[in-house]
Order: sequence, then C-alpha cells, then structure tokens
Amino acid sequence: MRTGADWPHRYALWLEERGLGPLHYGRWLLTPRSTFVPGIWDCDLVQDWPDATLELLCGGGWHGVLPLRPLPAPDSSRVKAYRKHAREGTLAPVLLWWVSFLDGWLLLDGHDRAAAALAEGMQPACVELVRVPDDADWRATAEKITEAHEERVARLAERPAGPHAARERQVLDRGYADVISTLAYDASATAVFDRPRG
Repeated sequence: MRTGADWPHRYALWLEERGLGPLHYGRWLLTPRSTFVPGIWDCDLVQDWPDATLELLCGGGWHGVLPLRPLPAPDSSRVKAYRKHAREGTLAPVLLWWVSFLDGWLLLDGHDRAAAALAEGMQPACVELVRVPDDADWRATAEKITEAHEERVARLAERPAGPHAARERQVLDRGYADVISTLAYDASATAVFDRPRG
C-alpha cells in the first residue's frame, strides 16, 4: 500500500481476471472517487447486514453503500493493522460498484479497509466502477482517435531509433490516453441478467 499503486489500473486487471465478477460486454469506467453527498458512509451505510431494508422509493433515492458481507469489528486484527495505514495516509482504496437500480454502491473489495478508515473517523478512499453507455457515436470517435494514434506510432517506429524514441512513444501514448479519457462517460443503467439454472 505504501508504493502509491495505480489502483484503478490494478482493480481493472483484477476484474478482467475474475470469471464471476460484475463485468460484462460494454464500456466500463474505473476512477478514483473522493466526494460523496453527506451520509453515504454513515447513515446510508448498510451495517445491519444481512437484515437491512433499503428505502429505495423515497424522493431523492437511497445513495448508500451496501457491503457484500458484514464489515468486521474495529478491534479485529486486520482492521487494527489497516487503521495504522489509515492514520499514515497509505490505506489502499476500496472498490465500489455503482448499481443504478439500487441507487447506490456495492462494496466489492476492501471491507476491512473500509472498517479501518471508518474506525479512524475518515471516509474510505474509493475507486468507483461504473457502466457507461456503449453508443455508436462514442465508438466511432474512439476508433478514429485510435486509428490516428496507431498511425503516429507506426511513423515513429519507421524512423531511426534516437536517444529520445522511448520518451516520444511515452508522450504519444499519454496523449492518446488523455484524449480518450475526455470522451463522455455518463453512467448507464445496470444490466440485470437471468440467473443460470442448474
């Protein structure tokens, strides 16, 4: 945790490797999330697990966090170890999945870290997983940007390798990532699938 890892990237790799995770075909966005409306991590955090009732029909929605298992006690051994990281500012973020029909988030990873941050009176650092629309306009724009990037990379590879070739490639890749990241990423409705029989 003290290495300052790129947590959205690390979570993306873990999610791709899992066979039974939430990902399915389409566009997904994984980004750090640091601001929430008041109450998300206290009064709207489901702590009466699994006997809680979500009030989804109220006017403004629920907008809370639903852990996939009970949060551990603040004095459990793992939470105690993580509390030290929370105080030092080195605690890894938790992974939240925005689920539109819940109007809130599922806590996918980091139950012990969330409990540690909350025990220290802090809001846990978060990485948010959101399904975004996969429309044709976005895809066409992304394909044009990708094609232009690949042409630039090919031209760079054709040139004689100079002392700055690696840096030039890095700048091209960074520019491509920056442009792609500016495309619209509005949240999409969460898909619901039939449960497999068997």
